[in-house]
This record gives sequence, C-alpha cells and structure tokens, in this order.
Amino acid sequence: MKQKILLLATLFCAITFAQEIKFSKKDNDLKLASLPYYSYGKGLGITSPDSLFQFNIRFRMQNRLSYYNNENADPYYEAQVRRLRLRFDGFVGNPKFLYVLQLSFGAGDVGAEKAGENLNVIRDAVFYYRPTNSWQFGFGVTKLPGTRQTVNSSGAIQLTDRSINNTRFSIDRDFGVHFANINEFKDKFSYNFKGAISLGEGRNWTTNNPNSNLKDNNGLCYTAKLEVLPLGKFKNDGHYFEGDILREPQPKVMLSGVYSFNNKARKTQGQMGDLLYETKDVTSVFLDLIAKYRGWAFMSTYMNRNSTNPITTNPTESTLKRAVFNGYGSDIQCSYIFPSKYEIIGRYSLQKISKEVSLYYPNINQFSFGVNKYIWEHALKLQAEFTQEKQTFYDNTSKNNWYLRFQVELGI
Repeated sequence: MKQKILLLATLFCAITFAQEIKFSKKDNDLKLASLPYYSYGKGLGITSPDSLFQFNIRFRMQNRLSYYNNENADPYYEAQVRRLRLRFDGFVGNPKFLYVLQLSFGAGDVGAEKAGENLNVIRDAVFYYRPTNSWQFGFGVTKLPGTRQTVNSSGAIQLTDRSINNTRFSIDRDFGVHFANINEFKDKFSYNFKGAISLGEGRNWTTNNPNSNLKDNNGLCYTAKLEVLPLGKFKNDGHYFEGDILREPQPKVMLSGVYSFNNKARKTQGQMGDLLYETKDVTSVFLDLIAKYRGWAFMSTYMNRNSTNPITTNPTESTLKRAVFNGYGSDIQCSYIFPSKYEIIGRYSLQKISKEVSLYYPNINQFSFGVNKYIWEHALKLQAEFTQEKQTFYDNTSKNNWYLRFQVELGI
C-alpha cells in the first residue's frame, strides 16, 4: 500500500507542479537531464506547420574489429556491429509534452534469444513532462540516474567500451517514474537532483517467463542522485561526454553520489544478470568525480553493491546456485586531447568480490590504453584500444588476458 501511495504522490506532484512557460526553438532541442545520450547534433527533424508536433530521427553505429588472446585458450578475431541504434524524439501538442524512443539492432545490444524472454530491441521508450526549464518528469523505460559513465551514451565514451565495473555494478535501465531538478549556471555553484521509482527488473523483464519461479512483482527500486558542480556547468553540457574535446578554458569539476535500493530484486546484478532462485534486497552506492581543463580530463568512480545472504539455491536441485554480484569496484581514467584532435587515454579498473561470493566470481585488475582521432567530436571518430586484465580466483589461481581493438563510431 505504501508503494502505491508513493507512486501516486509522485505522479500527482508531476501534474500539480505545472505552470505556464514559453519555450523557444532552442529549448525544443530536448536537452533533458535524463536523456541517455550525448546530443552532438539535432539529427533530421520534421515540425508540423502549426508547430503542434515535432519528430526528430537520429542514428549511430559502432563497427569494431577485435583480437583476443586469453590464457589457456586459442587466440581469435571478432568483427561485429557492436551497436546500431535508431533514436526518435520530439513533442506532441505542446513542447512541454515530449517523447524519446531508442531502438537497438546490433548483436551486442539485442543479446541472445532465450525462451520466454523478449529481445532487447527497446532501449528507451519514455514520455516526458517538462513544466519548466528546471523540472522534468518521465514515465516509461530509460536509464536510471547512475554513475556518469552509465548515464553518458556509449557513443560519447573515450575507450571502445565502458569499464568492467560499469558492466557489473551498473543499475542501467528500468521502467518507472523518473524526475530531475536542474540548477546549472555558467560560472557559479550549480547542483542537480535526480531520482526514480522503478520496478527494479530491468528493461527486458517478462512476467510470464516459464523458466522462472519468481513471478510475483511486489518490490520496487528507489534511486536518488545528487550532482554538484562547484565551478559552474561545463561548456556545451560537457559532463555528458568523456574527454575535454571542447578544451574548457576554465577548470570545471563535477561530484556526484547515488543511492539505490532494489527491494526483492530477481537478478544477480539487480536490473541485469541471470535470474536468481529467490528474490534479494540489493543496495548500491556510487560516487563520481570528473574534471576538465584545457584538453585534460580526469574521471574517478567508486561502485558498490551489497545484499545480505547473497547466495540462492535452486529449490529442485540443491547443487545449482546463483549469487548476487556483491562487491565493489573503482575506476581511474585520465586523458589529453591535442589541438590536432588526437587523444590519448589511460584507465585502471579494480574489481573486488565479497568473500561470501568469491566462489562464483573472480577479482579483476584491468588496464586500458587508447588512442582516438576525432573527426566530428564524438559523432565521427576512430578508436584504437589495448586492454590487459588479470583475473584472480578463490583458490588463488589467476588468468591473464588481453585484447587489441579498432572501432569506428558514426552518428547524426
């Protein structure tokens, strides 16, 4: 009952907070704080003659070639369209009523087909109500306000993929009510507050999954985030993309903290991962720091997930177990972009598993080095990356792996 009252109260606030406001054409560029992508252009748009409808279409793709060399395995090549996205956005009837739809088609996005589950074609499908330039409310499936690397588009990151900690600890996308209060100013103290009340099941949950014993959906996920920009906002929303490609003339810094509680989560990583054999309460904490100045960029992230009694057992076969991915991780990333638009990047990632689940997951140390050539900011770039990692298992054995990768990013 409390959960229902909380949801109704949130929706009521979204409606009653409305006030009349005039939007300019510049305001209609959909710079919403919770949009899960870097807006490097306006795409191709259509606006009706009476200005009551706007439809905008964008696309992007990532083509990559990788060479993997894993210990105790034969080296191999992999070539794929890692990501292929179509994105639609606009407004209907009034610029205060907006929509965002993003579809994915790449093999790495859609995932493998499983009995009783949907393919991951829909990444975002959300309706936004923006009563003022400071407030916005969304209803649907989109990214939760997680770490900066999570929120940033995969097309706006410096290396060819996000960190191993983002892969394991991210709260990713979820269906629910999303809201944000934005207070950003050019050269003075700024802050943003963002949050969501969501189902906690991720974007691909199907309640009629025949392979799951977890059919009762009686838990929700609560997420809150605070962002602080003590020196004012970044140039052209520079905290929504990695690297200082715009060469900030003055130092800019952002600090953020996230708390997320997923009540009765069904998956090993909360919104993602394999299905558990019983639900578990999962708590996540994220801390971020990013700084940019004259081509230099620095980013540091701490991620933590905790669940009491994280191991679950198959009720019909006691030898089958699945565990919540308990532990913590930290990332440190530094880069410099030359006036010629070439960039060098280094990242170190540490991932530590909680003792109670160390039987199921290894600890990982990973170092990545990359070189980029920006042709049109993040919209058209060439990327090369070398990554080496060491996995350490519960019995103190280890495995060393590395890969070399080339990738082309293209989008409008």
